[in-house]
Amino acid sequence: MKRVLGMGLVCVLTFSLIGSGSVDGSDKKAKKPKVQTGLEVLLEHPERLDGKKVGLITNPTGMTRDYRHGLDAMLDAGIDVTEVYGPEHGVRGTEQAGETPGSYVDPRTGLPFVNLYGKKPEEMVPLFDGVDVLVFDIQDVGTRFYTYIYTMAYAMEAAAEANKPFIVLDRPNPLGGEKVEGPVLNPDYVSFVGLYPIPQRHGMTVGELATMFNGEFLAGDGGEQADLQVIRMKGWKRHDLYEETGLPWVLPSPNMPTPQTARVYPGTGMIEGTNLSEGRGTTKPFELIGAPYIRGWELMEALNEAGLPGVSFREAYFNPTFSKYEGENVGGVQLHIEDPERFSPILTGITIIQEVKRLYPEDFAWRKDGDSYWIDKLTGSDRIRTQIDEGIPAREITAGWQKELKDFRQVRKEYLLYQGKRSK
Repeated sequence: MKRVLGMGLVCVLTFSLIGSGSVDGSDKKAKKPKVQTGLEVLLEHPERLDGKKVGLITNPTGMTRDYRHGLDAMLDAGIDVTEVYGPEHGVRGTEQAGETPGSYVDPRTGLPFVNLYGKKPEEMVPLFDGVDVLVFDIQDVGTRFYTYIYTMAYAMEAAAEANKPFIVLDRPNPLGGEKVEGPVLNPDYVSFVGLYPIPQRHGMTVGELATMFNGEFLAGDGGEQADLQVIRMKGWKRHDLYEETGLPWVLPSPNMPTPQTARVYPGTGMIEGTNLSEGRGTTKPFELIGAPYIRGWELMEALNEAGLPGVSFREAYFNPTFSKYEGENVGGVQLHIEDPERFSPILTGITIIQEVKRLYPEDFAWRKDGDSYWIDKLTGSDRIRTQIDEGIPAREITAGWQKELKDFRQVRKEYLLYQGKRSK
């Protein structure tokens, strides 16, 4: 990783610009601690943006705890939002994965909604001409191959080039902020589902990732750091799962309906790189896994015998309404997480793929993406695919990246904004 000196000074200046009230990270008066998002902290002092034309990068998750969208809340608070930008799935969250949202005038507010998905930083720069400051408020799900963090990274790079301040309104990592799992991305496999060398489960909030991106990566290759400010949450502890925050869950994307979906996603998201259905087109995406060639009871028995921590498997059958095997009867399993603390999504995802490949060697296949394999983009190298093909046991595969995880943890320590144990 490229290290850039002076990040500590940048963070100190950033926090002083926000004000000490926004970064104390706790609410000692509350008997049952509840989390305030960066948006809610900002709305306590909207005068911070007085006299500024604001460009808001958001989607349906940019919400207050009383279900007001951040755009409406900011306008009501007198913040002069003049442009609204959307990531993959769009500002309103209507598009399916990989579809390019359109740009249009919002009939409710009369503001332009501008698509950023698929645009590189140099294409974003002119889109930011009419604003004085960029504000990012989107809920992430804690997995490297979820694209919102790279829309943030590209927008930060564009803001730096355009000399515009960039403010991140922080939100919880729904998986908690302690565990770090999976391989670190090999820079030879950079794509929009893996832009920087971070692990598959990174254990950081979007605000923490923004500070890391700014300090480690944006200034490389002749670039420059963004004028970054992070408005921290109040009350969030690193151990807290999303259900412990007191915040409502809003679908971050059409196939991420619950916190449970986010919990399995670092592992079963890898199923997208195979000819297995990852459950898209059902009400349990990434929890239902299968294919027409699978006999559900066989796969269930094999996976339960594998003794994976914190999870059991149920024989399941489904008929996807779209995506892989649309309209076909599919056999497979449903994951049931019984102990989130012990559950290892990436070990589980690898084991599912291995058992399917072992049971159905003539039917299983890796999904190709042109001349490359999609699984390699998701996992950040060809390592997992080739090791599975070689028959290396799943636990041995996961043991192989512990050294790089240790190195990553050492780097990320500089950028962690929150400490503390689970709220009681």
